[in-house]
Amino acid sequence: MALEKLELEHVPSSCQIYAAFFRDVSNADFLHAQLLSRNSEFKYAFIDASSVISRLHLLSAIYSAVNVLLDGSLRTPNVHSEIVVSFNANNNIADAYRRWGITPGKTKDLIVVKVVPPSNAQDGDSAPIQTQQAIWDHLSQHVHGKPTPLTDAELAQTTDWPKVRKYYRLNGVPALDRISDEQEKRKQSERLALMGMALRGL
Repeated sequence: MALEKLELEHVPSSCQIYAAFFRDVSNADFLHAQLLSRNSEFKYAFIDASSVISRLHLLSAIYSAVNVLLDGSLRTPNVHSEIVVSFNANNNIADAYRRWGITPGKTKDLIVVKVVPPSNAQDGDSAPIQTQQAIWDHLSQHVHGKPTPLTDAELAQTTDWPKVRKYYRLNGVPALDRISDEQEKRKQSERLALMGMALRGL
């Protein structure tokens, strides 16, 4: 099974979080249409992997969204849309959907996150699919792509760095421009992106 159960510190065990990574997805149009129609069977965060830097980047967005859910202060319709918005460094929800959400005709590499919230969470996003196996069966049936391990090495093959630098306004940052080692530059870019995400909530 290519659906990973994620364990996040300080998140209660009653909140179940799962994630899968698909490469070469051929039906982004169909999946996007399910979101627009609010199909109750497709209660997921569909994230364009080209805008994701690393597992830490992904986990930070998930953690932020789950905290908002548990605090009862969602700014978007549900925890899954909140995950997508949590990547953004500003409060423009429409921008976040365009930058990190699934895009018809463009998204080829897709991260899917499923949060099964505690029964007392005010999410409005309860779905009949609850178990890890049932979630995976549903995803493997409806996401037409190659299941891929959700690792930093695999994500590095899909990250569109010019796009990420634009989204987090990292172009022309002197501290980054002075770094000649590409791996170190990516590490520092990730750090600045995470800082931008964290500062958005202040």
